Amino acid sequence: MKLIENEVRTDNSKIKDVFQDLKFSEEDIKIIESLMHKMTFKKGVHIIKAGDLVSNMYFIYEGCLRTYYLDTSGKEHTIQFGIKDWWITDYTAFFLDSKAILNLEVLKDAIVYRLSKTDRELLYAKVPKIESFIRKKLERAYANFQKRILTNLSQTAAEGYVKFINEYPNIEKMVKNYHIASYLGITTQSLSRIRKDLS
Repeated sequence: MKLIENEVRTDNSKIKDVFQDLKFSEEDIKIIESLMHKMTFKKGVHIIKAGDLVSNMYFIYEGCLRTYYLDTSGKEHTIQFGIKDWWITDYTAFFLDSKAILNLEVLKDAIVYRLSKTDRELLYAKVPKIESFIRKKLERAYANFQKRILTNLSQTAAEGYVKFINEYPNIEKMVKNYHIASYLGITTQSLSRIRKDLS
C-alpha cells in the first residue's frame, strides 16, 4: 500500500516552478490547479510496483526517485534516477496502457505533482502551451535514454561512471552505492575499484 502523507491541489507559487518560463492567465492557473495534485512520499515508498496499471506521471519538486527492473533472479537494474525538475513514471506502461514492468521507488523524501493521463489530455486541450512544454521534456528524456544505451555499448565501466557523475553531480549524496552500481550494470565491488582508481 502506498504511504501517501497528503494529496492536495497545487498552489500558484509552485506552478511556475513546474512549468518554468511559461506565463499563465488566471484562468490557466485555475485549470492547472484542478488537474495537478501535490503529493508527499517518504523514503522507501514504492509509488509504482511491477504489475500495476500506470495512469500517472510525476513531476519531482523535491527529493530523489528511481525506476528499476527486477529480473527473475531478483537482481535490481536501475533504469532512471529522478531528481528536482524531472518527470518520471514507467513510460512504457503509461503510454501503451499496459501493466508496469518497472518499480518506482522514493530514495529521498519527495514532493511530487501527479498528473494522470486523462488530466494530461485535458490540460493539453485547455492550456495548449503545456503540451509543447511536456513534449520537449519527453523528447530530451528519450534522447538521454538513447545516449545511455550507446554509453553502455561503447564505453568502459569507468567511462560510464565519469559520465554518470557529470550528469548527476549531487546524486551520490542521495542514493546508495548499490543503486549506482545497478544503474551502471556493475557490482558494488567494481564501483569501489573504479572510485579508488579515479581518486
